[in-house]
Amino acid sequence: MLMNDVDEIGFSIIQNALSDSDISEFLITLNAAALPRSRAGIRHALRHPAVEKLANCTKLLNISRSVLGDTAVAFRATLFDKSPESNWLVVWHQDTALPLQERREVKGWGPWSLKDGVIYAHAPAEALSKILAMRIHLDDSTVQNGPLRVLPGTHSQGVLTDDAIHQNATQISAMDCIVPKGGILAMRPLLIHSSSKSLTQMPRRVLHIEYAGSLCLGDDLKLAIA
Repeated sequence: MLMNDVDEIGFSIIQNALSDSDISEFLITLNAAALPRSRAGIRHALRHPAVEKLANCTKLLNISRSVLGDTAVAFRATLFDKSPESNWLVVWHQDTALPLQERREVKGWGPWSLKDGVIYAHAPAEALSKILAMRIHLDDSTVQNGPLRVLPGTHSQGVLTDDAIHQNATQISAMDCIVPKGGILAMRPLLIHSSSKSLTQMPRRVLHIEYAGSLCLGDDLKLAIA
C-alpha cells in the first residue's frame, strides 16, 4: 500500500510508526547536544549521532526500502521546529535541491549554491524520482498548528516553473496532512507542498529525513551526507 500510494499520489501517511518512548528517547538525546539552530530548526542534522541512529533504525530503513529498494540509504536530515516563538509559512513549492559531494558541470543540474559548507544543485526530475522524504512527527500535527499541505499527484509532472506550480494550486484541491505524534508522512520531493503559520500554542516539530536508492546518481555525481 505504501509504495502504491507514493507512486500514484506522491505521498503516504503511516500511523504510529514510532512509539512515544522512541520519540522521547530521541528528543532527550538531541536536546542534550545543544546543536546550533536557526529560527526554523536544525539544518544538516544527519551529522548528529542521535539523528543518524534514528534515520538508520530498522523501522525507517524498512519503510524507505519498500519504496526505493534494498540499497536505500539516508543522506540528509532537517529538524523543523514550528512554535509560537518561531512561526512561519511556506508557499507552494517542490523540493529540487540536493547536497552533493562535489560540483560537476552536468546537463540538467543547477543552479549551484553553497549552504553551511555543503555543495547544492537543483536536480532534474530523473534524479529526484530516486528520492523519498520521510517526515517523522515529534508532536501531533493538527489543522491548527501549520501542518504540511499537499497537491496529490503533482509529483508526476516533473520539475515545474513557479507559474506552473501556481496554476496547479488553483486547479487541484489541497490536502492537509494531519499526522499524530510518532506517525510518518512519506513523500516524493516533487510533490507540490506548502504549510501555513501555526494558530495555536502547540509545537509542531518534524524531523525530515531524505533517503535515496543509492548515493550515486550517475554522471559521477554523488550525494553528500548532510
